[in-house]
Amino acid sequence: MSDNRIGVIGIVVENHDAVPQVNQVLSKHASMIIGRLGLPYRQKELAVIALIVDGSIDELGALTGKLGNISGVTVKSALTKGS
Repeated sequence: MSDNRIGVIGIVVENHDAVPQVNQVLSKHASMIIGRLGLPYRQKELAVIALIVDGSIDELGALTGKLGNISGVTVKSALTKGS
């Protein structure tokens, strides 16, 4: 577990139809998610999700990669540096 990173993943969902796919991916990676904050921004017709995560670089890369491949979803992450 020493090679794990703690970080924040920001997700912007601009396509409402993508929400079920996003939730499915997040459910499959739930073991890495420490906390989740989701906010619908109805005036702009989008949603913003912030995740606090703890996982290996490979696990976090798989999560962000799967999310980033969903149409209408933008993902950015910031992780702690490894030792």
